[in-house]
This record gives sequence, structure tokens and C-alpha cells, in this order.
Amino acid sequence: MILKKCFFIIILVSIFINFLYSDNNKRPFTPQDLWKLKRLSSLTVSPDGRFSAFTVTSYDIEENKGTSNIWLVDNETAQIQQLTTFKAMDGSPAWSPDGKKIAFTSKREGDYAQLYIIPGDGGEAIKITDMPLGVSSPKWFPDGKRIAFAANVIPELTNNLDSMKKVIEQKKKSKVTAKASESRLIRYWDRWLTEGYYPRLFSVDIETKKVTDLLPDWKNYFDLMEGADYDISPDGKEIAFAGNSTTEPYDSLNMDIFLVPTDGSGKLTNITSENSANDFGPRYSNNGEFLIYGMQKIRDFYADKVRLIKYEKRSGKKIQITPETYDRTPEQWRLTKDDRTIFYSVEDRAKKSIFKIDIDGKNIKEIVRLGTCNLPHPLKDGRVVFLNQTFYYPNEIFITGKGGKDIKKLTAFNDELLNKITMAEAKEYYFIGADGDSVQMYVLYPYNFDPTKKWPLLQIIHGGPHSISGDDFHFRWNPQLFAAPGYVVALVNFHGSTSFGQYFADCINGAHPEKPFEDIMKATDFLIAKGYVDSTKMAAAGGSYGGYLVSWIAGHTNRFAALINHAGVYNLMAQFASDVTYGRERAYGGSPWYNKQNVQKWSPAEFAENFNTPMLVIHGERDYRVPINHALECYGVLKGKGIPARLVYFPDENHWILTPQNSIYWYKEFYDWLKRFIGN
Repeated sequence: MILKKCFFIIILVSIFINFLYSDNNKRPFTPQDLWKLKRLSSLTVSPDGRFSAFTVTSYDIEENKGTSNIWLVDNETAQIQQLTTFKAMDGSPAWSPDGKKIAFTSKREGDYAQLYIIPGDGGEAIKITDMPLGVSSPKWFPDGKRIAFAANVIPELTNNLDSMKKVIEQKKKSKVTAKASESRLIRYWDRWLTEGYYPRLFSVDIETKKVTDLLPDWKNYFDLMEGADYDISPDGKEIAFAGNSTTEPYDSLNMDIFLVPTDGSGKLTNITSENSANDFGPRYSNNGEFLIYGMQKIRDFYADKVRLIKYEKRSGKKIQITPETYDRTPEQWRLTKDDRTIFYSVEDRAKKSIFKIDIDGKNIKEIVRLGTCNLPHPLKDGRVVFLNQTFYYPNEIFITGKGGKDIKKLTAFNDELLNKITMAEAKEYYFIGADGDSVQMYVLYPYNFDPTKKWPLLQIIHGGPHSISGDDFHFRWNPQLFAAPGYVVALVNFHGSTSFGQYFADCINGAHPEKPFEDIMKATDFLIAKGYVDSTKMAAAGGSYGGYLVSWIAGHTNRFAALINHAGVYNLMAQFASDVTYGRERAYGGSPWYNKQNVQKWSPAEFAENFNTPMLVIHGERDYRVPINHALECYGVLKGKGIPARLVYFPDENHWILTPQNSIYWYKEFYDWLKRFIGN
């Protein structure tokens, strides 16, 4: 009942805002608007380069769920066509080699996605698989007769899928709810890993629908976020995939590149066994003579820079393509048809650009620098199709002219709505931060900003810590929504952030909050010195690592009038209950069993006696990355000290708030807390 009243009030406020700004047809951005926007993803280009297929996800706020469909856009004319219309989650479109069909996954008949095929010019989709736990990551074989896919299975029952289904049903109906394990890896993100399910690669004959297990002896993990990272050789006889090479009880993890024949024999060849850090992203050259993949050198450091490697099939020789002096991390690499050039996306100075590099490692060149670019697809004529978003709009599909010039927007799914909204202006600044280093930040100014007046300041602290506050349209922590009520919003890319080189990212390990805290304070001073920030009305908010830094701020300064801690680490010792404990010793400079004084030194819980600032604490029960005990302990300490505090608990959300109504409610709590302590 309370929740319904909240939504009713929000609707009334939205109606009032629409009336207030009707004269100029513009109004502030609202959380409801955020969930009305279409979300484009999974871009893939047809073999001839003429069309792009992609998914469009729409949400129904009242029903509290989303629907994804496959769409096409003509890369020449920008004409769009909706290919699937079923009210389900369709995704992962994959073109057949002749460009006449598209395979995709869909949850049309139950909780698990199955594989479907639809004609490229539209028509009825045909279901191809009926796997007990669903499928993901489809790719066509070069002859167009089979499709590869990934699926979770019970390894002992892969030869009898009907029996597997019965066992899975029995598990669901069992009254025994205990989880038992001796593995270090017992759960991941928001799910337990104790059911004995493991991913494998399969192929299916599209005529007979016969399924072949391509990894009959595999009992290990691919990417733990689900899906599979693999490629099929041009002759269809081999698959290269990234998989974990360590064994139970998984005292450590190491991603390696494996080769396996596609005849079902399952004979594995590990081509990166000499590297103790991660290898991933295998992609075959079009002539089949070599693979390219990504390699890291520092074990258990997810932000270690990635080197592009060329693996020559015949000789087994490995050649590093990107120079060791290249201080950036390529992503989403793709070879041109002639195998001479690699296009990739890369974080660079708080943006995500498209670059290219010759296969011999020469001529590194930035092709597109515009907000955040993803999934670049080079065409035969030198143009590039890609997804792009900025502070001002979510993903749309763009195409460049030759050499990256004359960028053209191909889709405009959200223009009609966005044209009714007035957006905050974003500016970029550099200031002197910790160690005298130059530190970058974005600042968003509310739509009616007047620099001669005083404005409340909101510091938004990103998570990770090895990530960025980028020039993008974030669907969970949206800077435009933070600025809309009338706040100057600062997004500091403090020490530890990526896109500024390896040293800048790595330098905080062993002292996680030290330099970032100093950077946030100096950024605050920088903005106060400009004359338009009211230093009595300042707040700081962050999620995950950002929430950790918020708790650190609470114990080290009283200059903020309010704090917001979403899914934040409070007690560093307790992070050894996280789903992933690998690498924490390096990150914290210690552990509960050695050098624990250093862990305690940088733990916010050790400075609770200094807490005085009102704090909003938000957390999801299904958050296994930063378990719920962090929020409860932090909140309990605040209340015990008599400090104004509020707990917002989501029993069915994980590290992120992902459902429409919960997200809108999250923003309401966020706004209310800020209004209460710093106004708007």
C-alpha cells in the first residue's frame, strides 16, 4: 500500500512538471523517463555489411518487466525493421553465413532461453533446441548447417537430456534447501554454484535438430557471468574458447585459451598454459592461419592492461601485437576481411573510443572519439558500424565514413522522448589531485544553472574501484537524473580509475582509500573555488567501492551534510565472505591471516568513532559481491551512535537495482535524502 502511494505521488509530480514546462516543450528528466527509453544492444552486422541486427529492450513500469526484440537497420538507408514481435526476451542475434537467416535466443516457452531461427527478411521463428537449462552465445558454422551454442548442464547426464530434465525438476521440488561445498568458489554475483551445473559448448544440426556435445569431458567454468567466449575456425573444424584451467576446489582461477575439434571427440589443447594470468577473447583470422586474443600478466588483477597476441596456428608462435609501452586495454577486437587490421574499442581518458592497429603492431590510430563506443564492426569499404552513447542519449547505432570521418546516426529510437527533456550540461575539468597528479572529472550543471548563484554539490563516486565515470548514459546511476533536481554533480576519476594508464589504476592497491579520498576532497575544493558551490550544502554518494569510499569519508571528514552508501563495503575483513575472494590480498595489502593490520588500517569500520554525518544505506539481499552484512553493520553503528540514518533494503535485488519499480523507488529515496539535508 505504501509503495502504491509513493508511485501515485510521483505520477502527480510528473504531471505538474509537464504543466509547468509546457510553454517551451521541455521539462526535467525523471526516473520514469529513464524506464521509458529503449535500450539497444547486441549489435551484429550481416556478412555483406548491408544490414545490422540488434536487440531493443523496452520496459513496462506497471508490469515491472521488460521485453526484448530483434530489429534490423539498413546501413545504407537507415531504414529500420522490427524482426521479432513476441513479448519475450529475445537476444543474441547471429547472422547465417549467407545472410539469409538469423539465429537468436528467446525465453518464449518458460524460464530458460532456447535457440530459434528466423528468416532475415522476416517471418515465423522456428525453435531449434530444448536444452534443460537453456542456451546462450549462438554462432553459425561456416557451412550454415550447424549452430554452436553454450549451455549449462549436469556433466554426468549430457548423454541423456530427458534424464537431466527430471533430475533438475527433482532438485526444484526437493524440500532439502541446504547448500554444501568444499570449493573456494561457492556462489557468484546472485546465484549459488553448488548445484553441480557447468557450462559446455554444443552444436545443433538445424535440419535434424540433433545436438552434439563438443566438450564431453569438460567440467569447469567459462565466463562466470554466463555465456561463452569462443570462435569457430573458417573451415568449421575447430573451436577456440576461453575457459578456466584450474580444478576443484578452485583455490585459484586462470582463464586460458583452449582449442577443441568440432567432431565431438573433445580433445583439448591449451595454447596459453605458460601464462598464469588470464587469456581470453580468441578470434580466428579470416584465412584461418592465426588467432588473436587478449593476455594479461598480473594474476588476479582484473584491471591489468590487456595485450593483443597473435597465435600462429602452424608454428604455434606467439607474437605480441600491441607494444608493451601501449598503456591502454583493447576490448571487443575484430579483424578486417583482409586480416591486416584490427579494430577495437578502448577506454581512454574517461571516454571509450574506437581505435585500429595494423596486425604487425604498427599505426595505432584513434578512429572515433565520441562518448562511449562499443561493438565496432569494420566494413569492407573502410566504414565502421558501432553503438554509441553519451551523457545526453543512450545507445544508438552509428556508422562512420571512411577513416572515421562523417559520422552518421542510423537509429533514433529515443529522439522523440529526449526532445521533450532539458538535459544538464556536462563539462570536463582537470585538477591537481593526490601526489600532484593531474586528475580528470566531469561536472554536470542543472538545466537552469546560473554561475552567479550558490548551488548544492553532489559528488558521485564510481565503483570498482578500477572503472570509470565515463561519458555515457548510465541506466542505474544516471548523472542526468542526479543533476535534474538542481544539483551540481561531480564525477571524479580518482586514482585507481581505468583509462588513464596502468600505473594510475594500480597505484591504490594496498591503500584502497588513500589517494581517492584526497582526490575527492581536492575536487570539492576546486569546485568551491569557482564560486558557485554552497559549501554548507554538499553530499557524497557512491555504490560498491563508491559506497566504501563514502563510509571512509564518514570517518575522516564532516564537510558533507549528507552521505548515500549503496552496496558499499564497510568492513574489509568481511569481504572475504564475498563471492570472489581472489585478488583481495593484493588489493588490500594483506588478509585476515597475514599483515591484517594493513587491512584494518584501510577499513571504514575501524573509524566509526568519528562518524557524525547522516547516511542513507541501501543494499540488496541477493548481493553476493558485497554481502548484506556490510549494510546492516554500517547502519547498526550509525543508529547506535544516534546519527540520522535510513536503511533501504531490497530483498529481491542483487548488487544492482534492476527492476523498474524498485529503481524508481531507489531514486525517490535518493532524492528525499538529499532534499532533507541539502535541499534542491
